[in-house]
Amino acid sequence: MQMGDDQARLYRLDGVAHIAGVINDEPQRCIRSMRRQQGMRLDERYVPYLQMAGLYHLARLNNRWFRIDEPLLSAFMERWRPETHTFHMSFEECTITLQDMAYQLGLAVDGRYISIYIYIDGGRPAWVWFEELLGVNPPPSQVQKFAVNCSWFQETFGECPEGADKDTVRRYARVYIMMLLGTQLFADKSGNRIHIRWLPYLAGPLQLLQFWIFWRFPRFRPTGYDTCSWPLASRWSGYNPSVSEKGPRVQMWRLQIDMLQPRDFIWMPYSFPDVLHVVHPEALESRHTALWRSVMSLIYFAFGGVQPRPRPALNIDFLMSKDGRGSDRWFPSAFQHWHLHWESRADHVLWFDVVADPGPLHTYLD
Repeated sequence: MQMGDDQARLYRLDGVAHIAGVINDEPQRCIRSMRRQQGMRLDERYVPYLQMAGLYHLARLNNRWFRIDEPLLSAFMERWRPETHTFHMSFEECTITLQDMAYQLGLAVDGRYISIYIYIDGGRPAWVWFEELLGVNPPPSQVQKFAVNCSWFQETFGECPEGADKDTVRRYARVYIMMLLGTQLFADKSGNRIHIRWLPYLAGPLQLLQFWIFWRFPRFRPTGYDTCSWPLASRWSGYNPSVSEKGPRVQMWRLQIDMLQPRDFIWMPYSFPDVLHVVHPEALESRHTALWRSVMSLIYFAFGGVQPRPRPALNIDFLMSKDGRGSDRWFPSAFQHWHLHWESRADHVLWFDVVADPGPLHTYLD
């Protein structure tokens, strides 16, 4: 930083608060783990519906228990910069991509976006639609705004009855998908509620960050988990982080990250034969691979190429503070341009020559 620069800019970028701003005052600050898995049994009768929804591989992971290493993830979050959507490391910058989503979780990256506001703005009450899809509405005591307690889902749809007809199995499968999205893939900080914004899906989290770290940084990998299976995240299902005090471990991981060298990072971890051997062919279809470098609302950095000058950070503090109990600001029509942007995703794919030594442009350094 040059003389005369405002040091506060390191901690608030275009009005966006950053966790780095509290390190000096709270050097042992650590995130709190949220609910990771919904605990409902995967009934074989749900499988055809999970396959149609493109979530079967994720559902298979749900049968395994993945423990979150909060201190490790906290140390990495301190290096996330909202202007560039990358982790600023001592040697280079790196980020999670749609390719990581596809390989780690077995999720397709091409498809329609999910947004409930279309249906609400169109005059169809959300709870009427809820009852049509699931056959019953939760009692008011189990609802907070547009979020439903997980316990109600588990008590009402925990076990699909033997001999159930096709319509009943379909309803139970819809609940399983809703719980899968709302707890394992997109858990919010409430930890025990499911938002009904996943209803459109019935008609990738902190967890992904940990998988990404293990694959990209060999130094941080746990030992004894070398068996490759699909999805690739299943390799780390037995990981059991230390139960020692979290605060000192945050500081330890922070020091370990500071000491990283370029050789400690794997830029192309999925090109090894033992990985390609187990990857599902669907993940390699051109309609998915063509979008790995698509510039969308949540994806910016062009992996393997030259980084241009960053754009201003998008201030979404008011969204980050939501926990599922708020009003319809979860799905306002004001964000329709983001949805339209995704519809034209094929027009926003970055094309560039992959270089041996990727780095920033001179304008970026300036």
